[in-house]
Amino acid sequence: MPFNIIRADITTVAVDAVVNAANESLLGGSGVDGAIHKAAGKQLLEECKTLGGCKTGEAKITRGYNMPCKYIIHTVGPIWRTGNDHEKIQLYSCYKNSLELAVKYKCESVAFPLISSGAYGCPKATALEIARKAILKFLETHELDVTLVVFDRESFSVSSKVGTEIESLIDDLYAEEHFPAHEAKEMSELNRICTAPYVPEKEKRRKPEYPSAISMSSIAGRLDKQNITFSGRLMQMIDERSLKDSDVYKAANISKQLFSKIRSDKNYHPQKNTVLAFAVALKLTLAETDELLKYAGYILTTNDRTDIIVSYFIEKHRYNIYEINEVLFKYDLTLLGRK
Repeated sequence: MPFNIIRADITTVAVDAVVNAANESLLGGSGVDGAIHKAAGKQLLEECKTLGGCKTGEAKITRGYNMPCKYIIHTVGPIWRTGNDHEKIQLYSCYKNSLELAVKYKCESVAFPLISSGAYGCPKATALEIARKAILKFLETHELDVTLVVFDRESFSVSSKVGTEIESLIDDLYAEEHFPAHEAKEMSELNRICTAPYVPEKEKRRKPEYPSAISMSSIAGRLDKQNITFSGRLMQMIDERSLKDSDVYKAANISKQLFSKIRSDKNYHPQKNTVLAFAVALKLTLAETDELLKYAGYILTTNDRTDIIVSYFIEKHRYNIYEINEVLFKYDLTLLGRK
């Protein structure tokens, strides 16, 4: 059930069904509509002529023809005038009806444009909010891979408070980038001197002591701990919280197939963003997140922007993975979850 966000040309996305932001005639137009008709070829227009148009908020389906998809789902978004509830309901229906058609035709993956956000005038922040709500509501009860395709990151609105705080964090943690190399080195050395514990001069002159005997039981304990793999520790954490598998992989934006693979393969080695996705889904603390990461051979750092952003949300106890992904997308970073 993953929900992904990418910047791409929707006519090139390889999915089972691509959604076209059409007009009521279904005979082609400008923007996404024109691009899809051009990419699919003249046969698409001929089939669309047989459909008798489409009302606002509804959806109809055709073959994909020259596009890298089986089907094209045509839906008509509302022209934005006052932005009243009626227009929002119509836009929500575009996503709902398109997704229902995709399931009816046994599609496993669907790609949407941001409907009504172009020439039809819907503010991009509003268009995104409605798209997100409609898609996530549908995914609560359906297994489907949904991708939202946009041309620019300005389509995403991050709250000014979140944006300002994350910018500040990144500026602080990347402060050395704003200084010449020699100044950064001097600052680092000064910080080491100021924070190092005080050691009396006589202690410095004391002869070093031989290390104590090695404890075999201590080594055995460490080796036993090493026998617990990432998969094993993840399943322990899920059991400790009495959570259902489906609740976890959905909250992590992970597909059911990938989760099943992780559960069945005790030696599965995940990507770091997959581990972070599970940390968000399980609502772990930063310490618990770092622990889970170590089982996969990773750590949280202060020189990685993804780590900084995810840590920010965890510290604020904001565990909505889609909100986190929207911020990651703004910074051109890999999203959490999916594959």
